[in-house]
Amino acid sequence: MANSYIEKYPSRVKFRPNKQRRFILLIQNKLDANAEDISKIVGTSPRTIRDWRRERINMSFSALKILSRKAKISLPSNIRVLKPFWYTRIGAKAGGVTVLRKYGRIGGDPEYRRARWYEWWNKTGKYRHSYLRNSPLPFHKPGHSKNLAELVGVFIGDGGLTKYQAKITLHHKDDKQYIKFVSNLITKLFRVPIKIHHRPNISVKDIVISRVNLVAYLNRLGLPVGNKIKQNIDIPAWIKENSDYSMACLRGLVDTDGCIFTHRYRVGSKKYSYKKISFATASHPLMKSVKNILKNLEIKPYINKEELRIENQNGVIKYFNIIGSHNPKHLRKYHN
Repeated sequence: MANSYIEKYPSRVKFRPNKQRRFILLIQNKLDANAEDISKIVGTSPRTIRDWRRERINMSFSALKILSRKAKISLPSNIRVLKPFWYTRIGAKAGGVTVLRKYGRIGGDPEYRRARWYEWWNKTGKYRHSYLRNSPLPFHKPGHSKNLAELVGVFIGDGGLTKYQAKITLHHKDDKQYIKFVSNLITKLFRVPIKIHHRPNISVKDIVISRVNLVAYLNRLGLPVGNKIKQNIDIPAWIKENSDYSMACLRGLVDTDGCIFTHRYRVGSKKYSYKKISFATASHPLMKSVKNILKNLEIKPYINKEELRIENQNGVIKYFNIIGSHNPKHLRKYHN
């Protein structure tokens, strides 16, 4: 293929109506050439030559000179040479007129743009990873509170930490409403965006926070990174030393790793039905801590290996009156 004579950003030629078409037809006649032949001469495609002939686009000034010289004819008169990007001025003017009509000023309302930018920055922007900022993303560090203690209980029950992420896994249907509660609790405490990943093949949803420094913060609070059971997870000391924090943490534990069930049985012709609470864990230190919290509330639990139960009806009622539940699934089972 012949070397291209067309510049990267060529000047264009503005003919009078129908004159560009006549020029291309004249060249074809003089050179006894079709569109493909002419395209090889000027280094463009046959389609471009046809578009010039149809006057769909302006031909380049460099191609005009090449073809005139090749056909041994003079440059056409009454033409206007347009510099590269000549159309941007027309487009910008038209756009400016449209914006002026719509908003009454060029560029819109600067105060509105500034307010929206700050809104975006505080809600989303400052939490996004930026390669221009080679530093961990920020988060709010809350002080010790009942809300934080409850979230620690949720993490001990159905959560876990890796080096880069904190994750809580809940049933996608049974815990649908509870997922919203936990998500809101995380946002309230740490003021960070969360992601929820659905894994329908195992019927769960993962609530995921991706923050290296947040993981380190949770680790300092007493949550281990990696396998919880192998590390004999337990309720952190700062929670066990405060009765309000202990009850909040226990609520988070039972709302995730506990269940409410109805024990039904018959004695002769008489039927009996009682609500009971069950909590299971393979961590012996955690089981001991849960038992001690309940005993301090004068609720007597029954323990069988890795399961703790509250079977006494007064104990079950006292649990829900004092500790309660934020998991609608448990509340429905208790009240129904």
